[in-house]
Amino acid sequence: MITTLNVFGQPLENCSCDPMTGYFRDGFCNTISSDSGTHVVCAIVTNEFLEYSLKKGNDLITPKPNWNFPGLKAGDKWCLCVSRWKEAEKANVAPKIDLNATHQLALEYVSLELLQQYSI
Repeated sequence: MITTLNVFGQPLENCSCDPMTGYFRDGFCNTISSDSGTHVVCAIVTNEFLEYSLKKGNDLITPKPNWNFPGLKAGDKWCLCVSRWKEAEKANVAPKIDLNATHQLALEYVSLELLQQYSI
């Protein structure tokens, strides 16, 4: 088994199992080429971010039982698309992130220095 790494080059830590997150719904912000959103940023969502995402057409608040999605509330940890996080950062609504649970692939889109400014 291949060990996936976080932005520090260490083994990727779990982001959240309650709610269960990740592209694979395994609690980790892992990704594969078919993950068009590149869900690699482990964020602690805020109401401000959730409202921003809703306005952008991605409702992360409403439960969708058919997708096994409970709906998110402020304080939940969730694997976000790196592009949406970056967009939210530019709009001054980016949530804090858990760098130990953020996949190293995020570094292809965002600098470690910027990510560290939002580290919990």
